[in-house]
Amino acid sequence: MHPILFRVPLPAWTVPLLWVFLIAAGIAFAGAIGLLIAKNKPGATAAGIAGVALAAIASQVKEQTYTLGPLPIYSYGVMLGLSLVVGWYLTLGLSERDGLPKETMANCYVVTAAAAVVGSRVLYILTNLDEFDSFGAMFDIRRGGLVAYGGFLGGFLGSYLFLRSHRIPLLPWADVAVPSLASGLMITRIGCYLFGCDFGRPLGETAPAWLKKLGTFPRWAEGTLDHGSGSPAWVQHVKERGLDPSSEASLAVHPTQIYEALVGAGLLALLLLARRRQKFRGEIFLIFTFSYGVCRYLLELLRDDAERGSIPPSLPEHVLLPAGLVIFAVGYTIGFSHLLRDNTVRKVTQVLSFVPAVALYLALRPETFAASATLQYSTSQAVALATGLAASIAFAVYYKAALDHPEQAMALSLPDSPAAAADRQADGDDEDQDDEDEDDAPRRKRSAPPKAGDAPPRAKRGSAKDEGRATARETGAAEAPDTTGEA
Repeated sequence: MHPILFRVPLPAWTVPLLWVFLIAAGIAFAGAIGLLIAKNKPGATAAGIAGVALAAIASQVKEQTYTLGPLPIYSYGVMLGLSLVVGWYLTLGLSERDGLPKETMANCYVVTAAAAVVGSRVLYILTNLDEFDSFGAMFDIRRGGLVAYGGFLGGFLGSYLFLRSHRIPLLPWADVAVPSLASGLMITRIGCYLFGCDFGRPLGETAPAWLKKLGTFPRWAEGTLDHGSGSPAWVQHVKERGLDPSSEASLAVHPTQIYEALVGAGLLALLLLARRRQKFRGEIFLIFTFSYGVCRYLLELLRDDAERGSIPPSLPEHVLLPAGLVIFAVGYTIGFSHLLRDNTVRKVTQVLSFVPAVALYLALRPETFAASATLQYSTSQAVALATGLAASIAFAVYYKAALDHPEQAMALSLPDSPAAAADRQADGDDEDQDDEDEDDAPRRKRSAPPKAGDAPPRAKRGSAKDEGRATARETGAAEAPDTTGEA
């Protein structure tokens, strides 16, 4: 494992953090003014908030300095950057294929990615407050310290706010964005593996040798990082599992980082295949939300790192853990099982979805209930359960509506572009003019002067007596007797 890929040689230079953040705040405020002049209120608001945040940070670090020297390039930071680049091309390619405005989606991706990084860091900080000895340490993400579900929630919120300001529906964007989340899992978890964080429980004696080799993390040389003297697994095993401090490696553990990277690759393939039979906007997003929830819940059963956080209540593990699987089984039954067209196959899978919960209960059930160990859900498990169940309910509602109104379910419902709005206005004006021309046609016909050679207009039809009198006057004959019987 290589937590640091290489170091960039830089001269030693002490930088006052106060001026660094004040200059950054000034740039943000200047950008806010420029965006306000350009009448970009959402951008100006975001830049203004960033300026206020940077100014607040400056007030907190006014006595601190940073010594610039050889700059370490961390493996996790490299993988995080690579995942953003891959996600950029994947998301914009799918956006263009679905007919979404490419430029707007490119801007949305930047906002979503930034919000995802912030959200993942915030959730990590909230679940590991005792890990940070200074305010500035909260902003150092080069060594890891991001929670995937925090990124999921933060990116979702950032996307919603951005798209709402542009009057673009969220679900079509969510469908093209979640494949990049799957690819991001695949890539960033490799970074976690290289750094050694997010490791699993110790392997059993019967585990294969190749798996033990993958799950053994070395003790780093002194000075590899500014803090600590070994990989996270080695440090935790020395503190909690009685590992000899002179040992050169940790205990062999489940390489859960590799497991989750494989989950990301599998989800990416699943989502791209699901697009071929998509029935409504938001379907791909909901499939990812539920599928990743199930996988993450199960992976958390194998995780052993102390940085995951926990959420009450505390219950016996043979009750708490199977209960989560029951929730997922219910979600599958009411929602995603309806993707199976054959009724018999669907019912069989619905029954089978409850089998893992029963099996886990039997495996964890103690011989005496007094000896049962209590447990809490990790933060990620709790979020996985909440989002997975919500996705199932939403899928059931949208899927039924899609069967009743298939065309509307796949409609993008995008706002008109300025050119399209102008064309529509022009068409409306033409139709109004045509209506006016049709209304004026009888009037023009009545008022038009007779042309040469035209027959004289016929007199208004009257009674037989009037016609007879008119004929008599024209021929000079005597008036014909009245034979109509009219008084």
